[in-house]
Amino acid sequence: MKADSLRGHLDALLLAVLDGRKLHGYAIIEALQLRSDGALDLPTGTVYPALRRLERAGYLASEWDVVSGRKRRTYKLTRSGQKALAAERAEWQEFTTVIGGVLGGSTA
Repeated sequence: MKADSLRGHLDALLLAVLDGRKLHGYAIIEALQLRSDGALDLPTGTVYPALRRLERAGYLASEWDVVSGRKRRTYKLTRSGQKALAAERAEWQEFTTVIGGVLGGSTA
């Protein structure tokens, strides 16, 4: 799946992957791949700028950690990020319900 197809959804996907855990950038990319059965194979040039944007917006906090002997920036959700994720999930549920009603084949 191309990054362009995700326009408008990337932030929600990143917030969801970080829900309840702290990850470094490459681990976030791997988690997206794993949770999507390989359909989401996003380049670092897409993910890292989005992480920095979400951090500037106050949805993520980052810090430098040592992981496997290497220094890496790790990200975690802030309270604002948790609220934003909850709002994104609610909006997604509403969207899928509405679109499903139209595309679901109902002949009403």
